[in-house]
Amino acid sequence: MSSRPVPLVRQVLALQIALIAVVAGIGFVLAASLLESDLVAQYGQRALGVARAVASDPDLGDAVARDDPDVRGRAERARLATGALFVVVTDERGIRLAHPNPAAIGKPVSTDPWAALAGREVVNLQRGSLGMSARGKVPLRDRAGRIVGEVSVGFDAGEIDAARLRMLGNAAVFTGGALLLGVVGSMLLTRLLKRRTLGLEPHELTELVQEHEAVLHAVGEGVLAVDADKRVSVCNTEAGRLLGTSVRPGTPVADLRLPARLRALLADRRPAGNLLAVAGERVLVANHRPVTRNGRNLGSVLSLRDRTDLETLTRELDSVRKLTDALRAQRHEFTNRLHTLSGLLQTGHHQEAVEYLQALHSSAPLDVHADAVADPYLRAFLAAKTASAQEKGVSLRVGETSWVPSRVVTPVEVTTVLGNLVDNALEAARLGARRPAAVEVDLLADGAALHMSVVDTGDGVPESLGESVFGDGVSTREEEDRGMGLVLARQAARSLGGDVSLADAGGDEHGAVFVAWLPEVLAGRGGVSGS
Repeated sequence: MSSRPVPLVRQVLALQIALIAVVAGIGFVLAASLLESDLVAQYGQRALGVARAVASDPDLGDAVARDDPDVRGRAERARLATGALFVVVTDERGIRLAHPNPAAIGKPVSTDPWAALAGREVVNLQRGSLGMSARGKVPLRDRAGRIVGEVSVGFDAGEIDAARLRMLGNAAVFTGGALLLGVVGSMLLTRLLKRRTLGLEPHELTELVQEHEAVLHAVGEGVLAVDADKRVSVCNTEAGRLLGTSVRPGTPVADLRLPARLRALLADRRPAGNLLAVAGERVLVANHRPVTRNGRNLGSVLSLRDRTDLETLTRELDSVRKLTDALRAQRHEFTNRLHTLSGLLQTGHHQEAVEYLQALHSSAPLDVHADAVADPYLRAFLAAKTASAQEKGVSLRVGETSWVPSRVVTPVEVTTVLGNLVDNALEAARLGARRPAAVEVDLLADGAALHMSVVDTGDGVPESLGESVFGDGVSTREEEDRGMGLVLARQAARSLGGDVSLADAGGDEHGAVFVAWLPEVLAGRGGVSGS
């Protein structure tokens, strides 16, 4: 059974304390060594200075030359005045003439005097008859400048040790304070490290990163994570593909090329589930969740799923349903009319049957211009929309310039574009102020291309919207989950290589005019090309 690993913060704390202790210890030893040599040099120079001062007295040199007993008194006064351990005066042979110990007078000095007697100054740390001392030696000259002896001054090495201990004590206090401060700083640093890593250990962070990379790029959904500062922290490959743009970590949300709905979610940190959005030619389902840990805002995560194929299938089913409803209604109506006509004939009311047939011919479900549209899909679609428009109190007309002599080869995409444009127009006409409410549809073949124009009697598109009306989530009505119709219509048209645009925002005579151009959607090549 493996032992539990020591937490990272404790390892870092122990390492930092050990490092600080080692550095402080080395610094203390180095300071002590430098301090000792500095003190020895200072006391040596002090002894040399006193020796120079004593030897500078010309009377002392003359007194030594004539072996005057007053030499001892002069030296003793100098020793007491300076606090030196000794002030020794010798003659030119190195025989003591003055010494703190009277018994030593008349005897040779215990250390070599010849360097000073040769005219050189000497500074050193030596042991003599009075013990270890820092001493300075200088030649002693008479008035004529002749060397007649030497002056040796020494300071007790014990004073050096005492001074060193005092300074080392101060240095120890400073070093201890620095060590304590370093320990406190290390503890604060480890606490900050623990908070920044959310209390996770290195092996946990490693596993987390590995799992993060594996999961992030293996899932079939796009993942876009934003931190608390509203900057992108994570964006997997699928998210970039679905959004149709390259997103780099650190990019502000405001700089992202995202659909308006998605940008609003990320900016407001508002949770949302199964929100439809359109990015380029893709229909996306988005889920957005804010992320917190221990009450701390960590940002939010946006997940994206591609529902383009599902949306296409839904549109196909919707188109089929509408066509089926239209055919079912026509069949039901045709059956009722046949029953009525059969009853009139069976009861012998032949004249009434003729009048009934004439009435049926004059009350076709589509106006007379619909005959110019030969495609059964479009005719059935227009019939269904006509019935739907009547239910809303809106008249749906086919323009007199309409002409489609051939069949549609992509009925789903064509009815998707036309259906969204017509639905928007019917709603605008129903809510508009003009009466009677009406919508006019113009369909014109141009070779294999189909041109559409839809105009209504509504209030038009506000100038503030303009082309932005094709943006995701943009609508002239202030309701949620709107603003998808025109986006889907343009998306379907562009998938065919065509486009949908706003030709006229509306005026006093009519509402908005939307036009569409769909290439290669008709089977025939006959049309108005070149006319």
